Amino acid sequence: MTIQNPKSNIQQQSGPDMNDRDFLNDILATEKYLSDGFNVFAREASHGQLYNDVIQILNETHDCERDLFNLMFEHGFYSFKTAAQQDIQQAHQQFSDYINKQDPYHNQRI
Repeated sequence: MTIQNPKSNIQQQSGPDMNDRDFLNDILATEKYLSDGFNVFAREASHGQLYNDVIQILNETHDCERDLFNLMFEHGFYSFKTAAQQDIQQAHQQFSDYINKQDPYHNQRI
């Protein structure tokens, strides 16, 4: 089963002009690029107030990304396939096994 909103009536461009979907994709890619940079900045900020300011900007950037994604989903630019319960359980088991193998404490918490 596919989860998708109806597609918008976006005209395909035959030349170099961008349509609404192209603009939204470009803006979303820019927001992702910005959030990656702010993540690095926040990790490396040595001043407490600067860190707090960057974290606030980072959170706002993540909110913008989510809003853009929701807008694109509402206009039918994204769709999802529902996963079978068995597939979900298999992915969960694979992830759990991987995490357990990577655990340096071998489930013995300090």
